[in-house]
Amino acid sequence: MKRLLAAPAFTAWVSVALMALLFAAGAAGYTGFGTPQVLLNLLIDNAFLLVIAVGMSFVILSGGIDLSVGSVLALTTMVAAWLLQVAHWPAGLVIAVALLGGAAFGALQGLVIHVFRLQAFIVTLAGMFLARGLCFLISVDSITIDAPLFVALSQTQIPLPGPLGDAFLSPGAVIALAVLGAGLWVAHGTAFGRTVYALGGSEASALMMGLAVGRTKVAVYALSGFCAALAGLLFAFYMLSGYGQHGQGVELDAIAAVVIGGTVLTGGQGYVAGALSGVLVLGLIQTLIAFDGSLSSWWTKIVIGVLLFVFCAVQRLLTHAPRPASQR
Repeated sequence: MKRLLAAPAFTAWVSVALMALLFAAGAAGYTGFGTPQVLLNLLIDNAFLLVIAVGMSFVILSGGIDLSVGSVLALTTMVAAWLLQVAHWPAGLVIAVALLGGAAFGALQGLVIHVFRLQAFIVTLAGMFLARGLCFLISVDSITIDAPLFVALSQTQIPLPGPLGDAFLSPGAVIALAVLGAGLWVAHGTAFGRTVYALGGSEASALMMGLAVGRTKVAVYALSGFCAALAGLLFAFYMLSGYGQHGQGVELDAIAAVVIGGTVLTGGQGYVAGALSGVLVLGLIQTLIAFDGSLSSWWTKIVIGVLLFVFCAVQRLLTHAPRPASQR
């Protein structure tokens, strides 16, 4: 029972239960909501958010925060669109440059945070403004992408075998699930993942244990930047355009998904797998409001805000619950 009521485990299971409850309510209340394709569409439409949430999970587990991911997503779409449509670079090279650029941007932020001992909030806020501004130096208008590889990835449907009928996933959703699987292995099966947890638990203790704190911190933000750039490419596949306004508020959605998925915002506790349930909960809320048709889309933000507040409050109460007298 103690293990079940621990803050990350409890909120993670609550997130899964909430996801099931929302889907059941939608299936009972709206015709066609309960089909497998509706659930798969949540993955298709939110593949980019899942990828960002995986990277954000590592940052939050390490005790940090990354506010630049939405702007890096937008910058990636703009760089990719400009290189494809104006510079006429091959698509494979554009993808490689975009991913390396995102990782380098994140690593630079991590280096500044570690070397100058600055708050991650301030450094990544500066990175958010920098990346968003660079978008509009490239172009103030949207750039349409018509590269054959991007169009093919946008239009391809991957059928699922078995009893799901005509259900399908997009290449972007498959990539997002692969990133989630890789994130699970890195977090729970490697020395780097264990160091991330130790760093989030107590940086001072991690230093005394001889762990590579600086290198891990830089690597965590490089991973977050890489995930943001990959999410930008998935968003470009989805939208077939680059635009400086893409990804507005995505960083806050990613943080909300990670926290709702059971990761403690102060770091050191949580599960990368929770990113999936958190993203699906956010997607289900948006889908339910869309199916209803009578509610404003702003209700999505209101409900997410309430959920985030409740989950943070529950985590705080469970993490700082007073111990029984026998354990004092």
